[in-house]
Amino acid sequence: MSLTNLLIAINVVAYVWEVTTGGALRDGRGLLIGERVVVDGEWWRLFTAAFLHGSLPHIGLNMLALYQVGNLVETLYGKVRFALLYALAIVGSGLAVVWFAYDQPTLGASGAIYGLFGALVAVGIRLGARGRSLIGQVIPVIVINLLFTFAVPGISAAAHIGGLITGFLAGLVLFMVPSRQREYAYSYVQAPQREPETIEQPPE
Repeated sequence: MSLTNLLIAINVVAYVWEVTTGGALRDGRGLLIGERVVVDGEWWRLFTAAFLHGSLPHIGLNMLALYQVGNLVETLYGKVRFALLYALAIVGSGLAVVWFAYDQPTLGASGAIYGLFGALVAVGIRLGARGRSLIGQVIPVIVINLLFTFAVPGISAAAHIGGLITGFLAGLVLFMVPSRQREYAYSYVQAPQREPETIEQPPE
């Protein structure tokens, strides 16, 4: 099982728990709340909130996005780097919420997902001229989603932007690490018309 699919499964299980118990939305269990984090020292909320969702459309859209971008990032970075990217994006988006939206209860995987989009931009930059097509595909998606973020009330802009920046910076660093994944990424970007599975993948 890919890590992306495992993350989706964890999010779904967490949502089922919310629905069947009343969980997070009823009493704030697991939500990211600045005061609880800073005053009470409940730093674990940075992570628990990233696996909770407020409604069926909320988790549905997030898991669709995670499936699409997550599998690509996992393919290009490898499982270990992908896991690190996702964790760092969770922390970065959570800290942005604590710093810039202290009084706003927040939940959802979208901050981490934005981090994965940022990591794709980092790949494109690291690949130089060979990565321009990847950047050209990702940037419009990011812009459209950010416009949606600022246009719809109740969506955490701090989480999205914090995750995006964190994922981009972490992606730049992690993609510098010498690895066979880099050569695979070159092949993948140079042959966008081919399906990922038709390109020989390097060992983890």
